Amino acid sequence: MLLKVFFTTFALVFLAELGDKTQLATMLLVSQGQSPKMVFLGAASALVLSSLLGVIAGGWLLRIFPANALQTGAGVAFIVIGALLLLGKF
Repeated sequence: MLLKVFFTTFALVFLAELGDKTQLATMLLVSQGQSPKMVFLGAASALVLSSLLGVIAGGWLLRIFPANALQTGAGVAFIVIGALLLLGKF
């Protein structure tokens, strides 16, 4: 069960991060002659820290709201952000 959660999370985050602005920024830093090892360590540390914040915030929110309300809220937020991006407002 725990391995399933691990691999599901890994696949979801890995696919979500492919081709995003963070990956482009790290490619840019390396292409400008920055140390690939230090760019990797900095980017990996940032992703770990932002994931930790997400886990902490999710755990805190789960104590206040039921899981289905959080899922619905996240879905609505993604739709609103997508609409704003399409309309050039965000």
